[in-house]
Amino acid sequence: MKDKHLRRVKAELSEWFELPEEIMLDLPHIEILGNDRIHIENHRGIIEYTQTCVRVNTNAGVIRITGSELNVRNIGSEEIIVLGSIEAIEYQK
Repeated sequence: MKDKHLRRVKAELSEWFELPEEIMLDLPHIEILGNDRIHIENHRGIIEYTQTCVRVNTNAGVIRITGSELNVRNIGSEEIIVLGSIEAIEYQK
């Protein structure tokens, strides 16, 4: 219950100060460009990386990207870029 209250307070502060919720709530920000490029910001690292599956850890759960010829083009402390033929993106808790 304490976590829900804190999350609600952070969401209200985010709205009040017009700050992005993903920053205040430590949530991932995902941008998908077509079916061949995905940017994930605010991550906690890569859990699995193959040509058919990339799993990225976040505070909201694990983001699983499946497809073919997947390639992690860039990985930094703030952003991961995955290229390839993306077939599905899903959250796993």
